[in-house]
Amino acid sequence: MTTLLREVIGDVLRRARVEQGRTLREVSDSARVSLGYLSEVERGRKEASSELLSAICGALDIPLSRVLSEAGDDLAVEESRDAASTAHIDVSTKVVIPQVVSMAVA
Repeated sequence: MTTLLREVIGDVLRRARVEQGRTLREVSDSARVSLGYLSEVERGRKEASSELLSAICGALDIPLSRVLSEAGDDLAVEESRDAASTAHIDVSTKVVIPQVVSMAVA
């Protein structure tokens, strides 16, 4: 399954907030972003603009470059996991394709 960048960025932001022991409300107030929208960003449901990401990073006191770098690292891990799972296709599996039967239409 393909991992979306917005989901990975959301995970990184949530991890940073939780590590700081801060609530969504604290960060949303500091970033001047609605609590609901910040929650959606953290859950990977909303694609945050660069301005919004900058505001959230400012509220968390972490550089945007760190968020993007961690997101890139996490995405690379996901991609290698996906590649490894598709590389293990069992070649002994047989696929049976039924023969086409033509049917007369009256």
